[in-house]
Amino acid sequence: MKAADFFALPASLAAFASFFDAQAEPWAWLKNIGAALASLPAPAPRVGLPPGVHIEGAVHLAPDVKLPAYCTLIGPCWIGPGAEIRPGAFIRGNVIVGAGCVLGNACEFKNCLLMDKVQVPHFSYVGDSILGNGSHLGAGAICSNLRLDQKAVSVRTSERIYETGLRKFGAILGDAAEVGCNSVLNPGSVLGKRALVAPGTVMTGYLPAATIARQRGNVSHLPRRD
Repeated sequence: MKAADFFALPASLAAFASFFDAQAEPWAWLKNIGAALASLPAPAPRVGLPPGVHIEGAVHLAPDVKLPAYCTLIGPCWIGPGAEIRPGAFIRGNVIVGAGCVLGNACEFKNCLLMDKVQVPHFSYVGDSILGNGSHLGAGAICSNLRLDQKAVSVRTSERIYETGLRKFGAILGDAAEVGCNSVLNPGSVLGKRALVAPGTVMTGYLPAATIARQRGNVSHLPRRD
């Protein structure tokens, strides 16, 4: 299982390419988000911020990032071109966001990598997770990142168990994967490209590309998309 099976780092994040090995296991990228951000020069101060936008630390904002009337951005973080941040968003360190993403109202982001055109529009938590290009979380979807017993997180497939060594690890979403409203991805959930999680589903483990997970554990295959 390697990162290239799930997504390709987009051109908007080319400055970070040396930190994210396409042949590594995808969750290995989580350890490098902080180092990737530390490699950047100090950001220039942003002027003309809405009065309710609170910024701490090294926060890199592309000039055309759309800011709301109020939100909290704690660095280090890097927000790419064309991104939209909505009211009440809370970014709290080690966050990289590609081009054209939506970081929604009352959503929290921590130690995560969002590639291009990721949509997280309403009431979600994204911690210690990687969301591939064009992926989407429905309203209230949660990437749970800590086991109740606080042991290291494993990734379970039908063939083997991967020991990640990570105490905090939320989810990996491949390109165009989607998670329905009010679903929970338990720690170590991994979704292939265009995998879908139905609304209200609690999911654990690995969901192959182009399949659907439903609440009772039923999985069905999607037609191929050219």
